[in-house]
Amino acid sequence: MHSDASVRPHYPPPVPIPLQSPDSITPPPMLTSLYVRHFAVVEEAEIAFGPGLTVVSGETGAGKSLLVDALMLLAGARADSGMVRAGSDRAELTAEFDLTQLPEAREWLRREELDEEDSCQLRRVIRAEGSSRAWINGRPANASQLGELATLLVEIHGQHEHQALLSRAHQMELLDAYAGNEALVAQVRELAQQWRELGNRIRKLSGGDDRDQRIELLSHELGELDKWALPADELTELEASHKRLANAGRLAEGAGGVVELLDGESEFALRRALGRAQLEMTKLAALDDRLAPLLELLDNASIQLSEAADGLGRYALDVDLDPNRYAEVDTHLTRLHELSRRHRVTVAELHDKAGTLRIELSELEGAGDALEKLATQRTRLQQQYGEHAAQLSQARQQAAERLGGEVSVLMGELGMSGGRLVVELEATSESDPDPQGRERCELLVSANPGQPPRALRKVASGGELARISLAIEVATLGKDTIGTMVFDEVDTGIGGAVAEVVGQKLRALGGQRQVLCVTHLPQVAAQGHAHLRVSKDSDGESTRTRIEKLDANGRRDELARMLGGVEITRETRAHAKQMLERAQV
Repeated sequence: MHSDASVRPHYPPPVPIPLQSPDSITPPPMLTSLYVRHFAVVEEAEIAFGPGLTVVSGETGAGKSLLVDALMLLAGARADSGMVRAGSDRAELTAEFDLTQLPEAREWLRREELDEEDSCQLRRVIRAEGSSRAWINGRPANASQLGELATLLVEIHGQHEHQALLSRAHQMELLDAYAGNEALVAQVRELAQQWRELGNRIRKLSGGDDRDQRIELLSHELGELDKWALPADELTELEASHKRLANAGRLAEGAGGVVELLDGESEFALRRALGRAQLEMTKLAALDDRLAPLLELLDNASIQLSEAADGLGRYALDVDLDPNRYAEVDTHLTRLHELSRRHRVTVAELHDKAGTLRIELSELEGAGDALEKLATQRTRLQQQYGEHAAQLSQARQQAAERLGGEVSVLMGELGMSGGRLVVELEATSESDPDPQGRERCELLVSANPGQPPRALRKVASGGELARISLAIEVATLGKDTIGTMVFDEVDTGIGGAVAEVVGQKLRALGGQRQVLCVTHLPQVAAQGHAHLRVSKDSDGESTRTRIEKLDANGRRDELARMLGGVEITRETRAHAKQMLERAQV
């Protein structure tokens, strides 16, 4: 039985699958490794990913999409017991990411106090009974945290879940990045924030609709606090006085009783007993001078005893038994506790509370000039916001037309002839400065001629959605910060020349991002910088899925299988070799 302890595990790889980094690929890999154990039909596998485009192929039913499923689960997708391999008590998934070029992910980890290193580990354990646990860098995390972090690490295309492109906010960010609007966006956001902060200050100074009532209330409360609230040292003395006065009788009686014990008329009084001890000790010291120091101690004790008895006697006479004074102090403390409850602070904090209210009262009483200045500043900020927001709106509109045109062309190249993308900018009805600007973005798509554009988030076909996403990613190469992109079902329903174009676009995308693509088309697989094959073995009793990295001959044979099915001929091998050679040009 394995422990779920929240430490960063280091699994010994059964058969690591290193992927070579082509010299032509400059960006380093973000997803560096993926480990799965007892997951679906996979017994155990660890894959070390490289940069560029990695293609994944395999026969139907072999489990090609298991890698995508594993990444989705590590991104916070809902887990169920069916994901655990039959006969196992749990499935384990672990992914390692290099954050060197992902500052937003490092900042998120810092905010969440989950380390700030240049690497990150996501781990999830799914138990056979259906429960699951997750860790980020060895520390417990929930599915929501996994999802937040995963959006900064990996973007999965071809599934509706965990796809940032379906978010309208992300669509606006993508458009602004495409247009190079970062500086304008920051200015608009800052001006809107300053405008709102000034509004808060104005409302606070004006006191809303009851400024006069607030001034009257503050004046009354300050009068009470000034009368009763005390600095810390005076409060301490007041509480000590209350304690003494409340126990004055007992203190006087007790002090007198102690005096009687020390120096009373009784033969058992300590002063008398000590005197007898001194007399006897004087006689003994005359016989042995080594007792002289002890006699001196007795003499000193006698002196201290006398001083204590005298001091206690004076104390007993001086104890304040004035009931009127006790009533005054008790009333003062009672009022302090009442004010404490009213102002919801401790008695010791009442003095500082008075200072806070005094500042507020001063601001309200002198708010006329201040309000006029703040109103002038706010008007000027609103004008500046309007100018910058108008510039941003114009830049967004121009970029929307360019992006829509580029993506529409790419959609045609990707087998969606007549399809088009429309970047719709809808003006907001809010007249006040908005940190996001004066419009909202919505990507509208028409996949076929004659069809009206619909919101991208409402496109039902996984294949269409994947190819549209690919077109957008190609058109906006290098414009977003997601380091790893995963494409599943991207080649659904296409073939021939279109499939080759899809592969070429994915390869181009792999030149600037790390790309993982699950495919069943040889035209796409040939374009990969690296190739993984997923195969399934069965001994009649159990089924196992293997994931292996293919060398040059293995890639040729796999492409031949994809071209010709079960029967691999000399011709299909030759054709596969040509496809691979052509892809490297």
